[in-house]
Amino acid sequence: MRHRDKRIKLGREREHRKALLMNLAREMIDHGAITTTTVKAKAAKSLIERLLSLAKEDTVHNRRKAFKVLADRKYVNKLFMEVAPKVKGVRFIRLGFRRGDAAEISRLEFIE
Repeated sequence: MRHRDKRIKLGREREHRKALLMNLAREMIDHGAITTTTVKAKAAKSLIERLLSLAKEDTVHNRRKAFKVLADRKYVNKLFMEVAPKVKGVRFIRLGFRRGDAAEISRLEFIE
């Protein structure tokens, strides 16, 4: 039974899903916006919002928690120094359907 199980599995094993979400979060921090399928965007949005709330308070403990997700000091520093001070949240926009397989496409971007 799946009672109270909110995890979006994305049709992948645990390690693959973790790597996918890490890469989406890194790209979001690096570029400020990403365009991907709606299901992946919804999964990444919750992760990115958690990282933003961690980065609002710059402590060693919060940096270590962010490093556990991002696995690169460059992205952690950019998140804490550049992104978090000027970003208020994450915006989720549905764009339509992809031409090849009709997958629903969405865009995630930071609200400044």
